[in-house]
Amino acid sequence: MVDKYFRDPSDTAAVQAFRYVLAGTLAYMVDYSALIMYVEVFKVHYLTSAAIAFFLGAVVSYVLNVAWVFSKRSFEDMRLEMAIFALLVAAGLWLNHYCIRFFTGSVHLHYAASKFISMMIVSTANFASRKYILFR
Repeated sequence: MVDKYFRDPSDTAAVQAFRYVLAGTLAYMVDYSALIMYVEVFKVHYLTSAAIAFFLGAVVSYVLNVAWVFSKRSFEDMRLEMAIFALLVAAGLWLNHYCIRFFTGSVHLHYAASKFISMMIVSTANFASRKYILFR
């Protein structure tokens, strides 16, 4: 059972979803920690900080998705895969930006709470796009 969920390559959606949640949690920890650090320590505007942090989390996510979550890749050409991944990251960054901007500016939540809500929305979109576009 441990091997199935943690070690063996798998094409099973349930195993991939489990791994994606774990990988996403680690990526989110990087993203969220960087956001807080840039805003609170370096005094960078929260939306600029969110963009930088999102990119750092996306790199962690990509590495874990390729190495551990998804056993099949849709494209043999790594440059094409990276280009498509970059487009998906750009779409996720756009969604992240507007979610945080809306929940902080219009709903008047703290930027950290807005980031948590954004993560829930963006993670759902990212799993679907990565599974069905990059890692079929």
